[in-house]
Amino acid sequence: MTQFTKRISIFFLCLLLFVSSFAGTALAAAEWPANVSVQAQGAILMDADTGTVLWGQNIHNQYFPASITKVMTALLVIENCSLDETVTFSHNAVFNVESGSSNAGINEGDELSVKDCLYALLLKSANESANALAEHVAGSTEAFADMMNARAKELGCTNTHFANPSGLNNPEHYTSPYDMALIARAAFNNPIFEEIDSTTYYKLPPNSINQEGLSIYPGHKMLKKSSPYYYPGIVGGKTGYTTLAGNTLVTCAEKNGMKLITIILKGSTPQYWTDTKNLLDFGFENFVSLKAADYEKTYSSITSDLNFSGLSITRPEALILDPDSRIILPKTADFSDAAAELSYDISSGDPQGAIAKINYRYNDRVVGCTFLEVNGALFPETASGSEAEAFSESADAVDASAKEIAAKGSPDRSAGKEPPSASVSEDYREKALKPFEIPLAAWLILGSVGAIAVIGGTGSFLIYKKHKDEQDFLIRREQRMKRLQDSGISADEFNSILEQKRSAYSSKRKGRRGSRLKFR
Repeated sequence: MTQFTKRISIFFLCLLLFVSSFAGTALAAAEWPANVSVQAQGAILMDADTGTVLWGQNIHNQYFPASITKVMTALLVIENCSLDETVTFSHNAVFNVESGSSNAGINEGDELSVKDCLYALLLKSANESANALAEHVAGSTEAFADMMNARAKELGCTNTHFANPSGLNNPEHYTSPYDMALIARAAFNNPIFEEIDSTTYYKLPPNSINQEGLSIYPGHKMLKKSSPYYYPGIVGGKTGYTTLAGNTLVTCAEKNGMKLITIILKGSTPQYWTDTKNLLDFGFENFVSLKAADYEKTYSSITSDLNFSGLSITRPEALILDPDSRIILPKTADFSDAAAELSYDISSGDPQGAIAKINYRYNDRVVGCTFLEVNGALFPETASGSEAEAFSESADAVDASAKEIAAKGSPDRSAGKEPPSASVSEDYREKALKPFEIPLAAWLILGSVGAIAVIGGTGSFLIYKKHKDEQDFLIRREQRMKRLQDSGISADEFNSILEQKRSAYSSKRKGRRGSRLKFR
């Protein structure tokens, strides 16, 4: 048996043990809390860090949003403009609004900064400001609505369509509680939006109507300490109302290490304030947000040197968990109640250096994820020229192997993407592995095929579940290779570290089940 074949066999065995360690489901997980109700037709409570739906009612039904539309308008403007740009108010911006609708007293020809317009938009719910900002960004309100719909799709919205930037009545202007929560989550994770929306007082500059300027205040009563609806921990929010939409409300609050978002659609006044309070109370009283790295022991730090398959490893902390990723659980649950699922689906929006993702599920619900990352602080950024030449030869071999595997039926990710280059990029060829080493991507390619053949019965815990086309598979393989280009870790070192960490995890798992930490 060749040395290469031996290494493949060792990897398949390690992969089987690794997946098996993830496949063990948690024991008797507590039921998901549900002891809350609201009078609004549509409502949702979402964790802002993970996007987990904590509670909902008709969350995918379509409703008119009214002025909470302006949350999306503000987010798009912030993402496409500088705050100091000048906005000129056109005739259309000022007068193409419903009579008597909310405004900030801005006239045709007036000029304000984007920043001032955003304050007028979010605090005063000024419709003329929404129109002017839309024209400034896209040239027209219609073109801006197209941008809104494209951005909503990017965020994962499937029951939303915007027809204008203000939220005024239109049969083609609608959203759902879930979609609106996705939009609000993106907005409140934007520091500029959060800063503006959390402001309780702002002075607009003088204009042709208000010669001394205009003092404005938020319409969201839960932000105001003088209001009977004040709620400690409120970050911000947005109100809305039309005769067709009823009362609508977006709210974000933060305390106890959690950041929660509530959406109320087709509510009534003053009940929608009470509905929002009940949802926030329910969330803060029943759930806890945890940093996964503080509890996940699968990849716990190894302090001693490793020796595996004759290879000595002197950098055992080469792989680390993202220190900031969170999961959310009921307070009556254990961290071990969340089943972990390993995936190599890494996107451009994931942390730099991430090479794999661990998704957590609690019963049938996704409750968060964390990332396995290369510890870049431990490795030099460049490699020697001789090593780069050796890797170039290895990369060609990987390309040939990948094509051969794909021809037999390789697991692909998705269809419809542009074909990749036939070889690894030149930039990556400048990085190096030692001549006798096999690149990490080769192990992942072979491992994925071997895992499907050996552990096909593990169903939902398979890393690759479907057979797709060769082209995108090669793209994903190259992306994973690039994640390690600056690390200096060899393929043998990487697999050895995983094996040691899996062994440490297996020995600790029984003890963890015997003395389970409760989160109260």
